[in-house]
Amino acid sequence: MNPAHRLDVAVRERAELGEGPTWDAARGRLVWVDILGSRVHTYEPGSGQRTVMLTAQHVGAAKPRAGGGLVVNLRDGVGLYDEGGAFRWLVREPVAGRRGNDAAVAPDGALWAGTMRYDEASGGGTLSRIAPDGTVTPVFPEVSVSNGTGWSPDGTLMYYIDSPTRRIDVCRVDGAGVPQRAPLVTVERGAGFPDGLTVDADGCVWVALWDGGEVRRYTPDGTLDKRVTLPVRRPTACAFGGPRLRDLYITTARTGLTRPHPLSGSLLVLPEAGAGLPGTPFGG
Repeated sequence: MNPAHRLDVAVRERAELGEGPTWDAARGRLVWVDILGSRVHTYEPGSGQRTVMLTAQHVGAAKPRAGGGLVVNLRDGVGLYDEGGAFRWLVREPVAGRRGNDAAVAPDGALWAGTMRYDEASGGGTLSRIAPDGTVTPVFPEVSVSNGTGWSPDGTLMYYIDSPTRRIDVCRVDGAGVPQRAPLVTVERGAGFPDGLTVDADGCVWVALWDGGEVRRYTPDGTLDKRVTLPVRRPTACAFGGPRLRDLYITTARTGLTRPHPLSGSLLVLPEAGAGLPGTPFGG
C-alpha cells in the first residue's frame, strides 16, 4: 500500500456485492448498496450510525435526490424512494436476464444509469440518461458490464467504464449531452478489471480494480500516478466523502470467492486520501 495512506474499516459487513459509494452532503452520510443482497446501506461517519433498507429487487445503485429520499437503479428500471420510504417507479423497463448496475448523477441533475445481463453477455447492457421527469435517452445501447461513470471538475468530460474492455474511456459531452467516446487508459492484463470510479478536484480519476485488489489514480492525460494495494481481491468502487470530502470510501465484494478475505464485503476508507468534488443530487 502507498505509505501515505492508512486503510481503515468504516463498516465491517458481509455484503455479497457492495457497490456505488456516494456522499450525501445534505444528510452527512455515505450511501452504498449490496446489489445481490438487495440492500441500501447508509453510514454516518460522525456518529457511526447506520441504516439498512431492503429493496424488492437487486439494486445496482442508490443516489440522493434533491428533495430528499433516493433514486435507485433496480433490476427492472429506475425508481424513487421519498424520505418516508414510499416507493414509485420513474422508469420501468424490465428485460429478462438483465439488471441495473452502476449509475451516477451528472452535474445537471440527470441520472446516467447502466445495465448488464446476469450472464455478462457481450452487448447485453446499456447506458442511458434519465432526466428528472423520467425521459430516457439511450447513450450507449450495446455495452457488456456498464460500470464507473464520472465527470471532470468543469463538466466538459465524462469518464466511463465497460469493464470487460479493460478501458477507462473519456467522452466529450456536446450540447445535447451525447458523448464522443475514446480510450483514455487500458488496464494491463493480470491487474484486474476496472470497475467503479470517481473524479477528484484535480481532475484525476480514481478507479477500483475488480480481481486486482487495488485502487488506482490516473491523471487527466492517463498517467498512472498512485496505486493503493488492498487486502481484499474485489474492490468495486470508490468515492470521496466526509465533511471535507477528503476521505476515500471503497466498497468491496465477496461474491464468487471460495475463500474471501475477512474484510471482503466491508466498506473501507482511506482517510485524507485527496480532495473530492461535491456531488449533485438527482433532480427528480
